[in-house]
Amino acid sequence: MKKLSVAGISIFLMVMAVLPHFLDSRWQAVAITFVIFSVVALSQDIILGKAGMFNMGQAMFFGMGAYATAILNSHYNWPLLATIPVAILVPVCVGILLAAPIVHLRGDYLLVVTIGFNIVFIQVLVNNLGGVTGGPNGIFGLEYLSIFGHELRSQVAVYYLAFAVLLLTLAIMLNLEKSKVGRALHYLREDPLAAESIGINTKLYKIFAFALGAGIAGLAGMVYATQYSAVSPEGFEFIQSVLFFSIVLVGGSSIPGVLLGVFVMFVLPEIFREFSTWRFFVFGFAMILTMILRPRGIWPATFGKIPKYMIKEKSHGA
Repeated sequence: MKKLSVAGISIFLMVMAVLPHFLDSRWQAVAITFVIFSVVALSQDIILGKAGMFNMGQAMFFGMGAYATAILNSHYNWPLLATIPVAILVPVCVGILLAAPIVHLRGDYLLVVTIGFNIVFIQVLVNNLGGVTGGPNGIFGLEYLSIFGHELRSQVAVYYLAFAVLLLTLAIMLNLEKSKVGRALHYLREDPLAAESIGINTKLYKIFAFALGAGIAGLAGMVYATQYSAVSPEGFEFIQSVLFFSIVLVGGSSIPGVLLGVFVMFVLPEIFREFSTWRFFVFGFAMILTMILRPRGIWPATFGKIPKYMIKEKSHGA
């Protein structure tokens, strides 16, 4: 399974590296959004899949990155490139501040609290707090991102920016799986009490997971703002958090599973867009069927391997 995952990711990256040159403008836009949503879904996987915390507010961190970029560019004339550190640090700091008092909550309780945070965030945007968020209409007319004097005006250029962020995210995820932190998060997800009993600082690792997931989502938000040269509250509503939550569950909390989940949850509805409302009807049943047939997800995550000598049956005599 591990070799299959590596081969699958390698083929996926090769295809994605040349994909925009074979698409028209509409499908290039879909491809960009697919890549951005993949980054956000992977950031959600750190919190939900790796650390086992029921977070239903990932769209909030996604929106913070997008709005940090939009506000700095439109109101303070910052170049978009200069807003990247802020788009990462703002969600990280907010994630730490919000996570610190709530990480002791479990299951449904944590779920409800994160839903509340997402709703409050949207209300802040809609009510134009501080006069900088643009209210319900959002912020429009952002500048083009300029890298070494070259402006990313075309969709293909923006696609490769999003693709570079996806590569960075995949590198972080793969390193996380092999690291001491990744092992600690796995034990934390399996049994928090047992993890704490062997010396793992569960609160620290939970806050770390929130901060890392928030920072990656914020970076994706910056790319999202660059793609549309605009941001508005409806792009980060609670239903978006439900989407990212569902992607991790349906995908199975592995990198190939999350990428497949984004394809199933986002690209397939776009393919069947001509069927109007019926596409969501069929899509809903497809989700139910997937969870019945594959309750652990399309591509379940695996962690480590039990040595054969530990599970080999022994004959004890009659």
